[in-house]
Amino acid sequence: MKRQTRREFLKKLGFMAGSASALSLLPSCNSIGQITETGRKRPNIIFIMTDDHASHALSCYGSKINKTPNLDRIAAEGMLFNNSFCTNSICAPCRAVILTGKYSHINGVIDNGKKFDGSQQTFPKLLQEVGYETAMIGKWHLKTDPTGFDYWNVLPGQGRYYNPDMKEMGQRKKYNGYTTDIITDHALKWLKERTGEKPFCLMYQHKAPHRAWEPGPKYLTMYDDVTIPEPENLFDDYSNRGRAAKEQDMSIEKTMNDRDLKLVPPRNLTARQKKLWDVAYEPKNEAFRKANLKGKDLIRWKYQRYIKDYLRCIASVDENVGRLLDYLDESGLAKNTVVVYTSDQGFYLGDHGWFDKRFMYEESLRMPLLVRYPKEVKAGSINNDIVLNLDFGVTFLDFAGVPKPSDMQGRSIRKLLQGKTPKDWRTSMYYHYYEYPAVHSVKRHYGVRNKRYKLIHFYNDIDEWELYDLKKDPKEMKNVYNEPAYAGIVKKLRAELKRLRKKYKDTTGTPV
Repeated sequence: MKRQTRREFLKKLGFMAGSASALSLLPSCNSIGQITETGRKRPNIIFIMTDDHASHALSCYGSKINKTPNLDRIAAEGMLFNNSFCTNSICAPCRAVILTGKYSHINGVIDNGKKFDGSQQTFPKLLQEVGYETAMIGKWHLKTDPTGFDYWNVLPGQGRYYNPDMKEMGQRKKYNGYTTDIITDHALKWLKERTGEKPFCLMYQHKAPHRAWEPGPKYLTMYDDVTIPEPENLFDDYSNRGRAAKEQDMSIEKTMNDRDLKLVPPRNLTARQKKLWDVAYEPKNEAFRKANLKGKDLIRWKYQRYIKDYLRCIASVDENVGRLLDYLDESGLAKNTVVVYTSDQGFYLGDHGWFDKRFMYEESLRMPLLVRYPKEVKAGSINNDIVLNLDFGVTFLDFAGVPKPSDMQGRSIRKLLQGKTPKDWRTSMYYHYYEYPAVHSVKRHYGVRNKRYKLIHFYNDIDEWELYDLKKDPKEMKNVYNEPAYAGIVKKLRAELKRLRKKYKDTTGTPV
């Protein structure tokens, strides 16, 4: 690939290429491999992302249902963000937002059916321009091949939990084993085999704990002897909500199928894996068939089966993240590596009787975000500012000394990581979900959330508004949009929603 001049690079970013002040913003380069930021070697970046890992299933976030000791290490040695949110709670759109630093209506991936345009600007490409070595390993889920990476090895589509195919630099290969282990094996192999002195950015992304929640061999019987606590609104009847909550199709009661519940085994197992699976599940299945459960008892059984498998998948992720963290410590890379852990969005763990995501309600809007960087981030620190997946790419560029491109809509959280919240930091966030009519039947909606209130507008085949007072009603059980006491709040939030739609250039959907 032809190397761009600094002038060409600035022009690409939207800066005045002839300006001496603009040129001074670029990091100095000793050589292609040695790049410094004001005389200091720039950090490596490892971005760890899972699929559908709700923050309330991490013990560092106070989980009441599982322990995640290795993920907790990142929080204990870095910063935990309490108010990290996604802009569109569904897999492919979230991934596109992270790569581009732009909302879905700008980057073109508004739902899971759209193909990602790999020719557009992404933060890995900009890191490459200033000498970073980049790699993408694991779940990609954007329909087109990765671009902007010196090395990539990804699952085709959703991928399989067992014995997956992976596509390495365009060549499809089959691997035997459990996918969470295999992805980590490849990530560690790439780290160990790197040559030269370039800083690197590794995107290390897991399939787990995505549906159908197929646990690894080591964890098939984990939680067999315990009862997982139920969410208090497992039997939510949506009596104080509108049509959207009532008409969804993602309930534990009605939507889960036999494969989700492991009444039939996964496809693609080897004979040995099938034997392990039968030993772990058939006695439980036989007991269920004899029990003939109905009503709430059946829902409770489904919840236990679902949540235990979900948590077993997370246990494998936690173990494998521990493997990677151990290698960073042993190799000496930990000192100069920014480690980020997140999920592509949140998830419902029986909350409101649901699984999946999509809605702007808290459980799917909220993302875990843990960041460790010993040189700048105080161990055990906590941040309560509103941050978005829109901010991730800009933050990585900031660490690399790359000026923020004029068309990226996020903002670097580096100052937050240093414990210095800028006075003009955002006090509200904008959300927009598009995928309807489609699987799970969650209606199109957009909305605004600040520290206390959330306003949502459902549109398309519906025109309904919802307002939640998160201080009085953190579980979002009662829509207070039409209550006179909240009329002033509604007026202010509608004005803020209109402002944010204009700021982010979103004209899709019905007007506010």
